[in-house]
This record gives sequence, structure tokens and C-alpha cells, in this order.
Amino acid sequence: MKKRFILLSFFCLIALSAYPQSESSPEEYTYDEENNLKIYCIKPADFDPNKSYPAILIFHGGGWSIGEASWGFGSAHHYASKGMVAFSVQYRLQDSTTIITPYESVLDAQSAIRWVRQNADKFAVNPDKIAAYGWSAGAHLAACAAVFENLHRPDEKISSAPNLLALKSPALSLMLYPNFQYRLGDKIEAEKISPAEYVSKETPASIIVIGKTDTVTPIEGSELYHKNMLAKGNDSELHIYEGVGHLFTPSSEPDDGWPNPDKKIVQEAQDAIDAFLLKHGYIR
Repeated sequence: MKKRFILLSFFCLIALSAYPQSESSPEEYTYDEENNLKIYCIKPADFDPNKSYPAILIFHGGGWSIGEASWGFGSAHHYASKGMVAFSVQYRLQDSTTIITPYESVLDAQSAIRWVRQNADKFAVNPDKIAAYGWSAGAHLAACAAVFENLHRPDEKISSAPNLLALKSPALSLMLYPNFQYRLGDKIEAEKISPAEYVSKETPASIIVIGKTDTVTPIEGSELYHKNMLAKGNDSELHIYEGVGHLFTPSSEPDDGWPNPDKKIVQEAQDAIDAFLLKHGYIR
């Protein structure tokens, strides 16, 4: 995998500054005791525990190897302001010393969604209205949770699949990265966690927003996912933005390092995602 995935540590600048912060502080919980993985909840300002709310889980980017849940707090505040119970998720990152790979990241994303669904009553969440949002590698994890439901857990009673996907600059076809198998070792075949190739009739409604000249998560993966979604009769929207690459960095600049997002397009993409959530009854 090219160095660009590592350089995307600067995703936090986008995630933390894109949305105004509310006065509420994230509530910290542990969704995986064995690996001490945290999940952070931000509720609507007018939260009423006697009501039922749609939820959204947020998965940060960072090439599966860097990042933290706080990078998603800005997005969580945004969606909480729209009437959702929002969760920003920590997941295990690739680490050669502990033999952690992106495969474990996928398992963690699925575990987090199951945890929210299992604790739906505690958070006044509708277990049948759980969305997942991610950018870049985080979008891959969100899509894997849906496409490869309860991966390697055939007897699991609680579903890991979200009911809706919102994906920004997503890595949806690992087949576009010839060296990705090296990152997985012998844990799993890369194809087995490559969502674009395995879309089914059960894959939830999805929206993808991506720059046309993205060199980090090539647009071909998003186009294949969208094509297969439509072929299965699923609800799918693909919004391609001209003149920008990864995370909407202008095409005139390298998009594999420090992001420099076009603010106008960032807003257009956010509006598109919000409109999709509104159409499906997730936000007010």
C-alpha cells in the first residue's frame, strides 16, 4: 500500500473542524472489554429517554493504521443536532508488533454496531434505524459491516449490519490495491473483505460522495459498488464531484498527503448526505 494511507493522519483536521461543536460532551463507554475499545455517544440537545431515536455510528479514516475516535466528534455533533443519537467509534489499528491488521478493524466495526443494537433501549435508539458513516478506510469498515454481516460468526443473533450507509471517499474495492494482501497476512483473503464485489439484495441503502480524481481511494471502487447496488434493485446514490480528489482536495494539488478540502464541495457533499438521511427518515 502506498504511503498516502499513512499520511492521511491529517484527517482529524477535517473531522474536528467541519462542524460547529455543541455544549454537550461525549459520553464514554467500552464496547469491547477484551480489547478495551471505546465508543463515544453524543445525544441531541433535547434528548428524551422516553422517545426512540435513529442512531449513527462514525468510523474515522486513516488508512487502517492511524486515527482515533475523537476525529469523529465533529460529525457526531452535527448528526446529534439533526436529532440522531451519534456514536464515534474507536477500533484496532494496524500494528506489526501486535499483529493487528485491517481484518481486526473490520471485526471491531461489526462489534460496535452489534453493541449499539444490543444496548438500544439504554440509549433510546431504534435498533432498526442504525446508520453507519465513515470516510476513506472508515467507510470501508462501515460497508464491510453491512456487506459481510457478522463475519465468521454464523451463530450470532444480533446483526452487525447497519440499516443505511453514508460513505465519503470510500475504499470499496480492495482489488484496486495489489499489495493489500500483504497487510492482511494470512488472516483473510483481501477479496473476502472487499465490499464492492459482494453487494447483495440485503445491502442497505447507500450514498457515496467522492472526488472524481481521487488517487487514494480510486473512484472505480465506488462506481462498481454503485453499479452492483442498482443491479440488485437497491437504493444507491453516487455523487461525483469534479475538480477534486481524495476528501475533496483540489485536483491541482496532491491528494495523498495533507488534505486541503474545497469548502464549497465539502458542504455540497454534506448536504447530499443529509438529504439522503432525511429521505429515509433518519434526521429531522
